[in-house]
Amino acid sequence: MEARPEDVVAPVEQTMVDAGLYIDGRRIESPTTIAETVAKLRATPGAMAWIGLFRPTEAQLRPVAEEFGLHEVAVEDAIVAHQRPKLERYGDTLFVVLRSATYLDLEEEVEFGEIHVFAGPDFVLTVRHSRTPDLAVVRQRMESSTDLLALGPEAVLYAILDSVVDGYAPVVAGLDKDIDEIEAQVFRGDPSVSRRIYELSGEVIEFQRSTRPLHGMLEALVAGFEKYETKAELQRYLRDVADHATTVTERVMGFRQNLSDILTVNATLVNQAQNEEVRRLTEASIEQNEEVKRISSWAAIIFAPTLIAAIYGMNFDMPELHWAAGYPFSIALMIIVSVGLWLIFRKRGWL
Repeated sequence: MEARPEDVVAPVEQTMVDAGLYIDGRRIESPTTIAETVAKLRATPGAMAWIGLFRPTEAQLRPVAEEFGLHEVAVEDAIVAHQRPKLERYGDTLFVVLRSATYLDLEEEVEFGEIHVFAGPDFVLTVRHSRTPDLAVVRQRMESSTDLLALGPEAVLYAILDSVVDGYAPVVAGLDKDIDEIEAQVFRGDPSVSRRIYELSGEVIEFQRSTRPLHGMLEALVAGFEKYETKAELQRYLRDVADHATTVTERVMGFRQNLSDILTVNATLVNQAQNEEVRRLTEASIEQNEEVKRISSWAAIIFAPTLIAAIYGMNFDMPELHWAAGYPFSIALMIIVSVGLWLIFRKRGWL
């Protein structure tokens, strides 16, 4: 029976970015397959294999795990991805999950990546699920530092940790700049700043999730120096990475507090602006009411004599028209009513 297309598994070599065999920090072989790498590793005493994979599927990673004796739980984590940063030891193999971060200047956003590292007695296997970090740069650096690479798989793990932590520095600088810009927007009264604060807060929280576990991970590595006989030189390198990671973690915690304070200030300024607008509208409404009172008062004053004049202007034979005092009386009545209304409105403050 012929295999169906969906049953055919692509070889793991399609996901293999690079593979090298090293002795005393120098590359001696560049195998093209996993099987060749494992065979030469076992046939070469004192050698170390360093294999890099990019987004392998479960079917592709399982055979590799069997070749190197990787723990099933760690392999499942490496397949699923989207793991929190952590360090776990399975027998003589270290499993490390790291989250990288890259600041994108044009978008003013932070892009996060993920890398899984298996470090055994004589091998390092990296599984990347994102385009960052660029481990080719790490490999070039280590191959040019043969003394450091000669220290073995833990030295490679250090170099990857160092690359990830160093990559946080531009992110910290970019976030610091964004926070400064947001502060300026807040005091300018920019209405779009609330959305930017919300988006940046999400990035800072995600960044903190990527960096906060590093302190505990590196402390665990430092605590195992004596037990696992870590070289003294490598201990110094790892402690240096731990110091940098602590600095980054503290800065990120400061960013969260800054954004919280900025959000509070922005809410206060928005409330003040709203209160000022309400006060202005209230004052305008009061002024309009005063104008309406004045207009209504004068309308009433003018209406009274107009009403009297209209009555006597009708074409009817009224007794008052034959009264000699009728005209002076109507004029006096108009004046009395108008003055009376004016005094009433004046007393009430309408005029």
